[in-house]
Amino acid sequence: MSNRKSTFEEELRRSGKLVYTNVGCSMLPLLRQGKDLMVISPRPAGRLKRYDAVLYKRGDKYILHRILKVRKNEYVICGDHNWRREYGITDSQIIGILSSFVRDGKEISVTDRHYLLYVHLWCDFFYIRAAVLWCTAVLRHLKRKLGA
Repeated sequence: MSNRKSTFEEELRRSGKLVYTNVGCSMLPLLRQGKDLMVISPRPAGRLKRYDAVLYKRGDKYILHRILKVRKNEYVICGDHNWRREYGITDSQIIGILSSFVRDGKEISVTDRHYLLYVHLWCDFFYIRAAVLWCTAVLRHLKRKLGA
Protein backbone atom coordinates (compact mmCIF):
# COMPACT_ATOMS: atom_id res chain seq x y z
CA MET A 1 0.00 0.00 0.00
CA SER A 2 1.38 3.39 -0.99
CA ASN A 3 0.99 6.67 0.89
CA ARG A 4 1.74 8.64 -2.28
CA LYS A 5 -0.90 11.25 -3.09
CA SER A 6 -2.35 11.11 -6.57
CA THR A 7 -1.84 14.03 -8.92
CA PHE A 8 -4.76 16.06 -10.18
CA GLU A 9 -4.33 14.41 -13.58
CA GLU A 10 -4.55 10.93 -12.00
CA GLU A 11 -7.62 11.90 -9.98
CA LEU A 12 -9.37 13.24 -13.08
CA ARG A 13 -8.61 10.01 -14.97
CA ARG A 14 -9.64 7.83 -12.03
CA SER A 15 -12.88 9.47 -10.95
CA GLY A 16 -13.80 11.74 -13.87
CA LYS A 17 -13.77 14.86 -11.73
CA LEU A 18 -11.72 16.71 -9.16
CA VAL A 19 -13.38 18.36 -6.16
CA TYR A 20 -10.98 20.64 -4.38
CA THR A 21 -10.78 23.85 -2.42
CA ASN A 22 -8.71 26.64 -3.88
CA VAL A 23 -5.59 28.14 -2.38
CA GLY A 24 -4.97 31.82 -2.98
CA CYS A 25 -7.10 34.77 -3.98
CA SER A 26 -6.58 34.93 -7.75
CA MET A 27 -10.16 33.83 -8.49
CA LEU A 28 -11.93 36.18 -6.09
CA PRO A 29 -14.73 37.09 -5.87
CA LEU A 30 -15.88 33.84 -7.48
CA LEU A 31 -13.89 31.41 -5.33
CA ARG A 32 -13.08 32.15 -1.72
CA GLN A 33 -9.94 30.51 -0.33
CA GLY A 34 -10.71 27.62 1.98
CA LYS A 35 -14.47 28.19 1.79
CA ASP A 36 -15.68 27.24 -1.66
CA LEU A 37 -15.15 24.00 -3.54
CA MET A 38 -14.36 23.85 -7.22
CA VAL A 39 -15.51 20.94 -9.35
CA ILE A 40 -13.13 20.33 -12.23
CA SER A 41 -14.01 18.08 -15.16
CA PRO A 42 -11.45 16.57 -17.54
CA ARG A 43 -10.36 18.82 -20.37
CA PRO A 44 -12.76 18.39 -23.29
CA ALA A 45 -11.44 17.60 -26.76
CA GLY A 46 -10.84 20.47 -29.12
CA ARG A 47 -10.24 24.13 -28.47
CA LEU A 48 -11.57 25.77 -25.36
CA LYS A 49 -13.66 28.95 -25.33
CA ARG A 50 -13.33 32.46 -24.03
CA TYR A 51 -14.59 32.69 -20.42
CA ASP A 52 -13.79 29.03 -19.62
CA ALA A 53 -12.09 28.72 -16.24
CA VAL A 54 -9.35 26.15 -16.75
CA LEU A 55 -7.01 24.21 -14.52
CA TYR A 56 -3.54 24.20 -15.99
CA LYS A 57 -0.10 23.24 -14.89
CA ARG A 58 2.85 25.62 -14.95
CA GLY A 59 6.00 23.93 -13.70
CA ASP A 60 4.91 22.00 -10.62
CA LYS A 61 2.01 24.33 -9.77
CA TYR A 62 -1.65 23.91 -10.64
CA ILE A 63 -3.51 27.12 -11.44
CA LEU A 64 -7.17 27.86 -12.09
CA HIS A 65 -7.62 30.98 -14.22
CA ARG A 66 -9.99 32.17 -16.90
CA ILE A 67 -9.46 32.30 -20.66
CA LEU A 68 -9.74 35.88 -21.89
CA LYS A 69 -8.66 35.29 -25.48
CA VAL A 70 -8.32 32.24 -27.72
CA ARG A 71 -5.45 32.50 -30.19
CA LYS A 72 -4.34 30.08 -32.89
CA ASN A 73 -1.79 28.18 -30.76
CA GLU A 74 -2.28 29.61 -27.29
CA TYR A 75 -4.62 31.14 -24.77
CA VAL A 76 -4.45 34.45 -22.92
CA ILE A 77 -5.43 33.69 -19.34
CA CYS A 78 -5.99 35.72 -16.19
CA GLY A 79 -7.31 35.12 -12.69
CA ASP A 80 -10.53 36.96 -11.87
CA HIS A 81 -8.71 38.93 -9.16
CA ASN A 82 -5.58 39.60 -11.23
CA TRP A 83 -4.75 42.43 -13.58
CA ARG A 84 -1.77 40.83 -15.31
CA ARG A 85 -2.61 38.52 -18.16
CA GLU A 86 -0.62 35.38 -18.84
CA TYR A 87 0.32 34.55 -22.40
CA GLY A 88 1.48 31.36 -24.07
CA ILE A 89 -0.71 28.84 -22.24
CA THR A 90 -1.18 25.91 -24.60
CA ASP A 91 -3.68 23.07 -24.84
CA SER A 92 -1.06 20.62 -23.55
CA GLN A 93 -0.82 22.50 -20.23
CA ILE A 94 -4.57 22.48 -19.56
CA ILE A 95 -5.77 19.43 -17.66
CA GLY A 96 -9.31 20.36 -16.69
CA ILE A 97 -12.13 22.84 -16.81
CA LEU A 98 -14.33 24.28 -14.06
CA SER A 99 -17.77 22.69 -14.40
CA SER A 100 -19.30 23.98 -11.17
CA PHE A 101 -18.42 25.25 -7.72
CA VAL A 102 -19.94 24.82 -4.30
CA ARG A 103 -20.63 27.91 -2.19
CA ASP A 104 -22.31 27.64 1.20
CA GLY A 105 -23.42 24.10 0.43
CA LYS A 106 -25.05 24.96 -2.91
CA GLU A 107 -23.58 23.70 -6.17
CA ILE A 108 -23.58 26.30 -8.94
CA SER A 109 -23.03 25.17 -12.52
CA VAL A 110 -21.07 27.20 -15.05
CA THR A 111 -24.26 27.19 -17.11
CA ASP A 112 -26.20 29.01 -14.36
CA ARG A 113 -27.48 32.37 -15.63
CA HIS A 114 -26.14 34.27 -12.61
CA TYR A 115 -22.69 32.76 -13.13
CA LEU A 116 -22.78 33.64 -16.84
CA LEU A 117 -23.78 37.22 -16.04
CA TYR A 118 -20.89 37.49 -13.56
CA VAL A 119 -18.43 36.13 -16.12
CA HIS A 120 -19.52 38.51 -18.86
CA LEU A 121 -19.49 41.57 -16.60
CA TRP A 122 -16.17 40.58 -15.02
CA CYS A 123 -14.40 39.81 -18.31
CA ASP A 124 -16.03 42.23 -20.73
CA PHE A 125 -14.94 45.12 -18.52
CA PHE A 126 -11.46 43.69 -17.95
CA TYR A 127 -9.64 46.98 -18.46
CA ILE A 128 -11.73 48.75 -15.82
CA ARG A 129 -11.28 45.85 -13.40
CA ALA A 130 -7.54 45.73 -14.14
CA ALA A 131 -7.16 49.46 -13.50
CA VAL A 132 -8.99 49.23 -10.18
CA LEU A 133 -6.95 46.19 -9.07
CA TRP A 134 -3.69 47.84 -10.16
CA CYS A 135 -4.50 51.07 -8.28
CA THR A 136 -5.45 49.08 -5.19
CA ALA A 137 -2.16 47.17 -5.36
CA VAL A 138 -0.15 50.39 -5.73
CA LEU A 139 -1.94 52.02 -2.80
CA ARG A 140 -1.39 48.93 -0.64
CA HIS A 141 2.30 48.96 -1.55
CA LEU A 142 2.64 52.67 -0.73
CA LYS A 143 0.86 52.18 2.57
CA ARG A 144 3.31 49.42 3.55
CA LYS A 145 6.29 51.55 2.46
CA LEU A 146 5.10 54.50 4.51
CA GLY A 147 4.45 52.26 7.52
CA ALA A 148 0.83 53.31 7.79
